[in-house]
Amino acid sequence: MNNETIHVATGVPYDVFVGGGVVAEVAKFITENFPKAAKVAVVTDSTVDRLHGDRTVRLLEDGGLRVERVVFPAGEKSKNLETYAELVRSLAALGFSRKDLVVALGGGVTGDMAGFAAATYMRKIDFIQVPTSLLAMVDSSVGGKTAVDTPEGKNLVGAFHQPRAVFCDPEFLETLPESWRLDGMGEVVKYGILGDADLFARLEAKPLEPIATADIARCIAMKRDVVSRDEFETGERKTLNLGHTFGHAIEKLSAFSITHGCAVATGLAMATRAAVKLGALAPEEGARIEALLGAMGYETRSRYAAADLAKAMGGDKKAAGGSVDLILPVAVGKCVIRPTPLADLTELCK
Repeated sequence: MNNETIHVATGVPYDVFVGGGVVAEVAKFITENFPKAAKVAVVTDSTVDRLHGDRTVRLLEDGGLRVERVVFPAGEKSKNLETYAELVRSLAALGFSRKDLVVALGGGVTGDMAGFAAATYMRKIDFIQVPTSLLAMVDSSVGGKTAVDTPEGKNLVGAFHQPRAVFCDPEFLETLPESWRLDGMGEVVKYGILGDADLFARLEAKPLEPIATADIARCIAMKRDVVSRDEFETGERKTLNLGHTFGHAIEKLSAFSITHGCAVATGLAMATRAAVKLGALAPEEGARIEALLGAMGYETRSRYAAADLAKAMGGDKKAAGGSVDLILPVAVGKCVIRPTPLADLTELCK
């Protein structure tokens, strides 16, 4: 399989390596680029540890690294301040210094948790992302956002901390259950609506087909382009939140029983209907987006009341000054940022 390297030109630049078998190159990368690192902490959740922990640790040890493993319970409910504190205390107990590294092995929750721990332990140590879920590969492992949830909202406590490298190995996806493939495809659809009409058309033609490695790389490259221009989300990077303000509200109301990608997919449908209501999107384009989401197996209508969704959206970290920036499609492949009064959200959530 041909591998691809995608360079991310942020303040701390790094490469994303995409292709079958790239996980075997992590140890070599660390020894060549971080020769003073005495230890590596593989941070992972209980499910990924069972599936991939032993092999990943063995690959690192065979490459000459001293490896410690830090495991937390799988699931979004672990993405909280308590688990974060346990991770930081584990690094301290294991004697990690600023020269050592963290390797985040897992999905979006693990990347966020391990990345935030690395961002704050000893005021910052380096970390590497090894995403094992489709959602983490195409979205959350790239861009440097790290955070934990609180009862008041999703990702309210966090930091920007870019990884030193990302290794996206599609072979990990072979162990994903169908529900997690669907979860990741929610972010893939987002990229099609956001800025890749050709990708959207390919999804329309074969809505249930497994994603090609080339399309994983395409999504990463799209995010790379945006993040390189707006690393700290002061403008254009906000567009990457398409579907997320609605989706985060759904996640919160479900007590995170609805997974992120599926919530975002429903959020995409809600953003689409809002755009049509506001006259920003032609009804036929809106119908096209909703049809694809339905064909892929997503709920296009939220099970929660519009007033409850609007209230949850008002607590989103992107809400400020009585309004929230909604990302709305104006065509398949093009979106805009639209500041929207909180008072208008209930109607737009219907």
